[in-house]
Amino acid sequence: MKQWTLSQSSFDSFLTVLDLNRERAGQKYEVLRTRLVKFFEWRACQFPDDLADETLDRVIKKVDSGEQINDYVNYAYGVARLLYLETLKKQAKEQAVVINMPVKESTDGDQEDTQLNCLERCLQMLSESSRLMILHYYRDDKQAKIDYRKKLAEKFEISTNALRIKTLRIRTKLEECVFKCLKDDAI
Repeated sequence: MKQWTLSQSSFDSFLTVLDLNRERAGQKYEVLRTRLVKFFEWRACQFPDDLADETLDRVIKKVDSGEQINDYVNYAYGVARLLYLETLKKQAKEQAVVINMPVKESTDGDQEDTQLNCLERCLQMLSESSRLMILHYYRDDKQAKIDYRKKLAEKFEISTNALRIKTLRIRTKLEECVFKCLKDDAI
């Protein structure tokens, strides 16, 4: 099954749904995106911009598939609520992994060194491109982070959405590897 990616024609179709006048459609899009960012900010989500973009991508995908949406604002908020619930479930699952992560008892305070060694070992197991992608993805803060992620996506010739998904997969592999490494060291 081919994975859907946002294309210019899909985006243009969505703008047409918002308004037939391209300029007004662009303004409505920006207002909707800003409101979605605030929706996720008010719920203290970690990456409200990314979640707003993901919400819009999902709405655009529905429009692209031919689904008729009469009230795009309420529909987008419905998608945002579902995405918010997904992130809550994911966060709970991640917290459960961290809580259940074995901690090696040490007498000389080398627990952090062990964790760093495991992380370094696991990073070395990644391909060069995956390692660079994950290391660069989590650098900087706020707007600088967003700008750098856009440049990183351009460098790898993928969309920012695809970059986010790839780094999430790499991060999951890293977490599993570090978890296994720490577990093996604890024995």
